[in-house]
Amino acid sequence: MRLFAQGLDARFWSLIAATFLGFLGIGTVLPGLAPHIRHDLGGSDQSVGFVIGVFSFVALVSRFFSGPLADRKGRKIAFLTGLASCSLAGAAYFMPWGIPGMYVGRTLQGFGEACLYTGAAAWAVELAGISRSAQALGFVSSGIWGGISAGPLVGTWLGTFHRAAAMQVVTALIALAAATLVKEDYEPTPHIKHRRWIPSYLVAPGIAIGFVNVHYPVVAGFLILHLAHHGNSGPAAFSAYAGLMLLSRFFLGGLPDRIAPQITYYFGIAAMASALLILATGPSPLIAVSGTALLGFGFSFPFSSVASTVLRQTPDSLRGSAVGILSAFYDLFVGISSFAAGAVAGRWGYPAAFVMAALALGAAGITGKFIFRPEALPAPETEEVLDLA
Repeated sequence: MRLFAQGLDARFWSLIAATFLGFLGIGTVLPGLAPHIRHDLGGSDQSVGFVIGVFSFVALVSRFFSGPLADRKGRKIAFLTGLASCSLAGAAYFMPWGIPGMYVGRTLQGFGEACLYTGAAAWAVELAGISRSAQALGFVSSGIWGGISAGPLVGTWLGTFHRAAAMQVVTALIALAAATLVKEDYEPTPHIKHRRWIPSYLVAPGIAIGFVNVHYPVVAGFLILHLAHHGNSGPAAFSAYAGLMLLSRFFLGGLPDRIAPQITYYFGIAAMASALLILATGPSPLIAVSGTALLGFGFSFPFSSVASTVLRQTPDSLRGSAVGILSAFYDLFVGISSFAAGAVAGRWGYPAAFVMAALALGAAGITGKFIFRPEALPAPETEEVLDLA
């Protein structure tokens, strides 16, 4: 098989499979979480929002721990820590603690997701080789999105929240067992303690990734509502968005390794901006589905283009921290844009939210000018990086 011939061996695919299982479990509990809190535990709508939202807050903060953990203790330790935490999260949902138990579960899940992603991304890049970093990140992303997309379907099929929670425990333990057998080549090296939380060379890449992902809460929150007034093509359009994103990340994720990453970056954001403006017009079902397919296709390229550029100029002893910080920017921008999209849509209507996301991509294009040039990323060894491990 050609992928194996390129050096992506059984260890690499075992890691991708374990990543898929970990995120499958995370996604499985989502459909039943809100109804369980609201109806079984007697919680309010506010409780539902707080329990769901605590995940993102914990994940954001945990990025600053998971990166140094992966650098100081190893990618495998970070990855296994994430899976163990996800398994404990599923177990917490069975505890007779009521709504506080839901907070415990979501907190463990947020911490687990941060460690799981950081460990998987840094480990995959090293297994594949830094020259194939974009391709490795594309496969990791396929495993993540594949698991998150399939998880709600599995959770709905299982029928009850506690069955879904049990599924999360099982998938995390299977993934943990599989990952334990994968040999890690990375040897951690001692770090000198530094003072800076976010090195300056990661600020522009982080902001670029953040602006690229402003569209996600718009699509997740308002696509179906918006298209309900234009042929009700929302479910099919969202499926096209997710499907094209998965396929292109899996089969074309290595393009930034073979051509200049700034080409794939700007192509991706141009395709995304065009698609968002098409969707803002309230198109017919055929054009809407085609537009979201273009959006998902374009979305496949910016992150891997930026991250591979950063990781190639980052020593292996700091790559976990770099991945964690870039992911933190993603969490921050998605969280802020979720509130912004709601405010914009409430005041000016759904089309305005899509225009807002397109404008954010314009800002991502401007930020890219500070990333894709030789002097854009100074030597990371000269930066101060906070050591939290």
